[in-house]
Amino acid sequence: MVIKPNNILVEVEDVLQTYKSREAGIKALSNYLHWFPVRSSPQLAGIVADLIGDGHLQDLPKGRLDYCSNSMLELERFNDEIFSLFGIRGKARMCTTNAYGTMNLSVNNKVLARAMKLIGVPCGAKVFAAFGIPAWIADDKENCARFMNRLFSCEGCVDVPSRCIEINMYKSQDIIKDGFAFFYQIKELLERHYGIVSTNPFLKGHFRPRKDGRVTRGVRLKIKRKDAVMRFQKYVGFDDVAKREKFLMMTNQYKETKEIV
Repeated sequence: MVIKPNNILVEVEDVLQTYKSREAGIKALSNYLHWFPVRSSPQLAGIVADLIGDGHLQDLPKGRLDYCSNSMLELERFNDEIFSLFGIRGKARMCTTNAYGTMNLSVNNKVLARAMKLIGVPCGAKVFAAFGIPAWIADDKENCARFMNRLFSCEGCVDVPSRCIEINMYKSQDIIKDGFAFFYQIKELLERHYGIVSTNPFLKGHFRPRKDGRVTRGVRLKIKRKDAVMRFQKYVGFDDVAKREKFLMMTNQYKETKEIV
């Protein structure tokens, strides 16, 4: 998408063009005109990462944002982020499709869903979708830092014994190439903006068959070098409390520390 002057991403007219008739669009947007124009910001970049990570954008006709976690505090954090920017809140409920105690926060608002799609949030099951990091995030150091913070908080892990950080996302076998492209984008942006050198993306060794018969594989990337780990701590970090504690344990293992400039 083309970023407009003054960091504007979406204007009312952009959303109106997504409706079959202008009259229907004007009626639907009547209560939400104060949202526009939607401007780029680190906070919005974090919401995009949440939806790419543990969240989900359901395309029309449902037009809904979902965010999953086993922590009510984490659901409340996401809810507060949405409320801060858009003045609406979602509702939390238990997920009935798994046995992990996961809860789901749903924000049922078709106008917001249309706006999220326009700023670059992928729709539907991300394991089957090709997508990248939107330019308004990739090209801005602060937006990108918040995006990476939230993406790694959702999809990353801290391997204390191996002293490394890893991010892993599953992709359908038929679009593995697109999964690699997304991870190479992560690698390039971490190094360009913050000097964080990572491994090249690589595949998990095993396949994961789904109930629908389609096969997925995990695409992985690791941050292993001491200086890169310390730069990650300085410029990106984790929001997730458990991962932050593991990260602190890992960095405390380093016997020598020095200023990263």
